[in-house]
Amino acid sequence: MGTHHIALFPNEQFLDLRPYQYGWEECAPLHSFGPFVRNHYLLHYIISGRGMLYSHASNGDIHEYSLKGGQGFLICPGQINLYTADAKEPWKYVWVEFDGMRAEDSLLQAGLDQDHPIYNPRTPEEGDLLQEQMLYFSEHASRSPLHLVGRLSLFLDDLIEFSDSRQEIGQRSQRDFYINEAVVYIQQNYHRELTVDEVAGFCKLNRNSPNTLF
Repeated sequence: MGTHHIALFPNEQFLDLRPYQYGWEECAPLHSFGPFVRNHYLLHYIISGRGMLYSHASNGDIHEYSLKGGQGFLICPGQINLYTADAKEPWKYVWVEFDGMRAEDSLLQAGLDQDHPIYNPRTPEEGDLLQEQMLYFSEHASRSPLHLVGRLSLFLDDLIEFSDSRQEIGQRSQRDFYINEAVVYIQQNYHRELTVDEVAGFCKLNRNSPNTLF
């Protein structure tokens, strides 16, 4: 049996970004997890050792990845996956599970999606910094929800900055505008029941307003 630590995030009031759980595990030889489907994004970073990831691409094909310490791998919501520790050098990894309206865009900027699940930092030193940030969540699980969400934002910023496959950020898209407007409206009206049509109508009204700034 390996050793592990898991902590859960109890607050559900965050929309842009929200962590769900975080932890680390030092796996036993050939320890595996899956096949399994996650509801949220799950990012692992390998501290040491080796293992295999079997990841379903968006077209249904299964891709095999041989991974080692200093690399990360992403599991997307709804994606079938299986990962297994090496028989001789079982891996130790840290993980963060999260979601939110900004999660997908942040990961895409870091060069990560279902068809590109492997993360490589530009340098080993930057990989060590990411590892420390991910461990921070489980080591400080008692901190306030606002603090942990703030740390998640900073972590994702560094994940993008340190990625060797970073994607350049383009101009603000129409999708970004609608996401921001929806978040603001929901935050201002959280005390009452809202419908999707109501939120969409508010966003459309603001989009057509001559006073809207971009």
